[in-house]
Amino acid sequence: MTYCVGLLLDEGMVMAADSRTNAGVDYISTYSKLHVLQPAPDRLFVLMAAGSLATTREVLDRIGRDLDQAINPRPSPFQQAPLVTLLNVNYLFEAATYIGQVSQAVQNEHGPALRQAGVSAEASFILGGQIAGQPHGLFLIYPQGNAIAATPETPYLQIGDSKYGKPALDRIVHPGLSLADGARICLVSLVGTARSNLSVGPPFEVAICPRDQLAPSHLLKLPAGSPDLAAVSRSWDESLTQAFFALPRFSWEPGNPQS
Repeated sequence: MTYCVGLLLDEGMVMAADSRTNAGVDYISTYSKLHVLQPAPDRLFVLMAAGSLATTREVLDRIGRDLDQAINPRPSPFQQAPLVTLLNVNYLFEAATYIGQVSQAVQNEHGPALRQAGVSAEASFILGGQIAGQPHGLFLIYPQGNAIAATPETPYLQIGDSKYGKPALDRIVHPGLSLADGARICLVSLVGTARSNLSVGPPFEVAICPRDQLAPSHLLKLPAGSPDLAAVSRSWDESLTQAFFALPRFSWEPGNPQS
């Protein structure tokens, strides 16, 4: 299982993901699920993935191959020169459409054989980024290839096991949140998910991408023993405990002024 979350804020974007993968309780591994792509100085893409690790890997390989063929075209028995790449899209939604098409091609190629083995080839993605002259944006790309965009009314997107990390996001995230606070709430969301789901865990990766900078200002990788991660987790737990015991008493409880 996986958990990834992306925030679309006025100041830019924050993308965060765990890096634990599992194929049953006896096979736990660590793979990066957050990928920064900068094919040219005028564009930045950050891609996070959940679902089939093999599908994700091949989607990334095909994106890289298309970029390589666009920059250094040469004949290949596997591919004609690509018409669309992350190098020549003019809008972020076009990048989301392109990645959705690549994902669909990979799933269609391997899906029938995997289904016979009882395995899903599906993968979903969160794409964040910006192309010079266009606003920054955030898209959730479904396994079927279509996508939805984050909005000021819904400024965050999740993939993977999203239910445990959602309550904190619903209460705190809004477009005016600072990038630093956005990174903190992403870590809180990841920590809360890892607490309730053993298949989600550190190292946690975080990309902080200021608007119009077209490059991450910070790329964080926080292992289980990270002091920053431990401090955020401890402080959040203590704050929740204090808030709980500060809740108003029932009318019938001793010590309530109205009892």
